Amino acid sequence: MYFDTHAHYDDEAFDADRDELLSSLPEAGVTLVIDPGCDVSSSEKAIALAERFPHVYAAVGIHPEELGGMQAGDLEKIEALCAHEKCVAIGEIGLDYYWDDTHKEEQKALFIQQLELAIDHDLPVIIHDREAHGDSLDIVRRCPDVRGVFHCYSGSKEMAEELLKRGWYLGFDGPITYKNARKAIEVLEICPLDRLLIETDSPYLSPVPRRGKRNDSRNLRYVTEKIAEIKGLTAEEVAAAAMENGRRLFKI
Repeated sequence: MYFDTHAHYDDEAFDADRDELLSSLPEAGVTLVIDPGCDVSSSEKAIALAERFPHVYAAVGIHPEELGGMQAGDLEKIEALCAHEKCVAIGEIGLDYYWDDTHKEEQKALFIQQLELAIDHDLPVIIHDREAHGDSLDIVRRCPDVRGVFHCYSGSKEMAEELLKRGWYLGFDGPITYKNARKAIEVLEICPLDRLLIETDSPYLSPVPRRGKRNDSRNLRYVTEKIAEIKGLTAEEVAAAAMENGRRLFKI
C-alpha cells in the first residue's frame, strides 16, 4: 500500500478525469494522498477534495512562486483553512530562487510567517526549496520548533545530514529515477528508512518509464522500486516504511 504525500490533484491537468482517477486510487494500492495547496484558491480546492474522498487529505499554504499574486488577507484565509479537520500540514511553502531571485527578502518573510502559523496550530510543514538551500536551512535553524518534510529534496548530502539530525523528513520523487540523479541518490543512501517519504508531485516529475507524461499516484511504484534498489530492500519494505512515516508526521 502506498502513501503519496505530495500530489496536486487540484491542478487543471486533472480537470478531465479528476473524480474517476481519485476514486480509482485505493484499488490501485494508493490508500492515502496529501494534496498541498499553493495559494488560497488551490488550498480551498485541496480541502474540498479531502472532504469528498476519504483517502485524500489537504495541506494549505502559499507557494513562493505565488508571492506576486497575493492579496490582503490571504494569510488569514490560509489560517482559517488550517483549522479544517482534514488539513494535516502547512504547505507547500518555502523559497524558490530558480524562478525569482529578485524578491528574496519578501519570499523569506512569507516563509517565516507560515512557519509561525504552523507553530501556532501544531502542524508540520511541507517545504519547497529550489536553489535556495542556504537560506532555507538558515530559516529552519531559526525555527527549531517546526518539523516537516523537505519536498522533492534537492540539497546537498551535508544539508540532508543536518536536517535529519534536527528531526526533518526528506521527500523523494520521480527525479531519483533519472540518469542525472547522482546527488539525490547520495542523499538517499544516507537517509534512514524511518525518515523518508515517497511523493509524486503530480501532475509533474513523472518517473522513468513514464517521464514526459502526466504524473499521478499510481506511478509511486517506480519511485519505490528505485529506492528499494538503492537501499537493498524490497519494494514492500520501502512502501510500508514510507506509509508509517507519513502517518506519523501528518498524524493520520
